Amino acid sequence: MDSTTDLQDRLKLLWQSIESSATKAGRGTASIRLIPASKGVTPEVLSQAYEIGLRVFGENRVQEAREKQPLLPADTEWHFIGGLQRNKAREAVRLFSLIHSVDTPELAQELDRRAGQAVKVQSVLIEVNVGGETTKHGTEPEDAGSLIETVLKLKHLDLKGFMTVAPYEEDLEKVRPCFTRLRNLRDEMETRYGVSLPELSMGMSHDYQVAIEEGATLVRIGTALFGSRKPVFPLAD
Repeated sequence: MDSTTDLQDRLKLLWQSIESSATKAGRGTASIRLIPASKGVTPEVLSQAYEIGLRVFGENRVQEAREKQPLLPADTEWHFIGGLQRNKAREAVRLFSLIHSVDTPELAQELDRRAGQAVKVQSVLIEVNVGGETTKHGTEPEDAGSLIETVLKLKHLDLKGFMTVAPYEEDLEKVRPCFTRLRNLRDEMETRYGVSLPELSMGMSHDYQVAIEEGATLVRIGTALFGSRKPVFPLAD
């Protein structure tokens, strides 16, 4: 990123696009939250982003968040949006207000245990692999119900909704069914379990417009906001 002005320009264009997609779907932008995906973004650029009003960032790696957080103001909100290993649960609970990627009962139980130790109720999303890609994290759609049942029994977790990462397709109409399926799954689970699951974390730089049209409330945007990036903290998690 060359300057704060460049970042402001990208953010303005991004919100114009978000608003256009929301309008197309008959929605208001108040129901959509931008989660800047800050993997590979330097603390200096994140400070610029903070200066122009961004207050939440989504990190893919615990290590990177751990290094960056002390360098940003204390009121910055951090989400975890990558695949989470169970051995990182304690630190994830310490660092993040919302974890998007709970995908197994074992991870949920470990997060609950660590949140209990931290005297915290940890907000979480269940990640669903609606695209069926073997390289992607996420529970299978048909297993989402049993995972919800597990999470709802854990007193230190607060289930807010679902997350997915759609397959990359040049033709965005090919990924629309993934977002539709997640929305329909959410609606079904709300009815089945009598709970409110307001959040749908879906859509990234390439496909967020379609995700918004299909009901996304959290869009995880990296490249469209920050441009191309290189690893900042290359240590493996």
